[in-house]
Amino acid sequence: MVEKWFAGAVVADGSGEDPWRGDVCVSDGVITAIGRAPSDAEVIDLHGMVLTPGLIDAHVHLGLSSPIRAQFGFQLSIAEIAADIFANAGRALDAGFTTVRDTGGLDGGVVEVIAKGKVRGPRVISCGPVQCQTGGHGYYGAAWEPTEMWETHHTPGLASLSLMSGNADELRRNVRESFRRGATFVKLCVTGGVVGGHDRLDDTQFTVDEIAVAVEEAAARGTYVTVHAHNNAGIRNAVRAGVRCVEHGTDIDEPTARLMREHDVALVPTFAVVDQLMDVESMDLDPATRDRIAGVRTRMAAALGVSRRAGLRIGLGSDLIGPDQRRRGEELRLRAELESPMQALVSATSVNADILGIGETVGTIRAGMHADMVAWQRDPLQDARVFADPDMAALVVRAGRIEKGETS
Repeated sequence: MVEKWFAGAVVADGSGEDPWRGDVCVSDGVITAIGRAPSDAEVIDLHGMVLTPGLIDAHVHLGLSSPIRAQFGFQLSIAEIAADIFANAGRALDAGFTTVRDTGGLDGGVVEVIAKGKVRGPRVISCGPVQCQTGGHGYYGAAWEPTEMWETHHTPGLASLSLMSGNADELRRNVRESFRRGATFVKLCVTGGVVGGHDRLDDTQFTVDEIAVAVEEAAARGTYVTVHAHNNAGIRNAVRAGVRCVEHGTDIDEPTARLMREHDVALVPTFAVVDQLMDVESMDLDPATRDRIAGVRTRMAAALGVSRRAGLRIGLGSDLIGPDQRRRGEELRLRAELESPMQALVSATSVNADILGIGETVGTIRAGMHADMVAWQRDPLQDARVFADPDMAALVVRAGRIEKGETS
């Protein structure tokens, strides 16, 4: 059994406690001890660096890694879509993210090849295709095209954006189909969205009874439902139906936050994508997107404050889409401006791990956890711009394996 000591760094362990100086021993992919490395140990020298847990992005779309209008318009070859997905998977690792939760668009085949080590990438937890109401958010087919043709555009094993349901029975079938294809949780769209096709931001989608069907199917498999939701009516419907998590939460008010707290529903805000989508030209988006997104960032920041005061578990997700997802850590920088660098780190590590149901294995640096760690060249707790710069991630370790940086 080979032991390696990662020695000399200042450690911010993901708990929110003050950083401390110490050495971390890793064996067979697991942190086995914390203390001081023996004089004869195999040591990886991290003096002058700050060591954190591997970052977790709780809202990614690796399956949407190509130019958006071209991908939604089915103008790209499978080879190009695959190349873009694999490139962004590697970029996530290089930016310090060792786990991501894909919240729609990635089919199970990609998850499998990354897990096997055939493609560089983080640990991926995936819902497969998003569950959408017929004609709702997540549907981008032409108005004249029959809904049933939408699924013919999917690429099995690679990219499957969404499944359409017109009623509870269809939703139950589609949730089961997603599990068959490898999903480990469920995501529903219960309001309209910013990058919309046939919906408005203030739409509510799916009824409480319909959402509850998805919750029932997820619970039968020991997992959970999260929902894309911007407005309060959609969020309240989802909470009453039994979901575990809300994505975006742009307009959360105090009564809605209290309801979420009563039901222990977590929130994953997504700020980075808002800035990204404002540049509609480089993103190759419909110019109308700019009108849809007007005011979203200000309202989302207000909702973050309301949710924090209500005592919600608040994770972190970037929601980046398109070809260039290299600055995934921008989400931490933006959150640090609204709260603090330490709070951003905690949300991106231990809190996200808890929300994803993997907090017993990742999210903190302590004995018994998977050795997912990042050594930063400068202190991100003093300057959160470090989180946003992939070059600052000098060493990235996933399950004990050095994925980026020097090995000695």
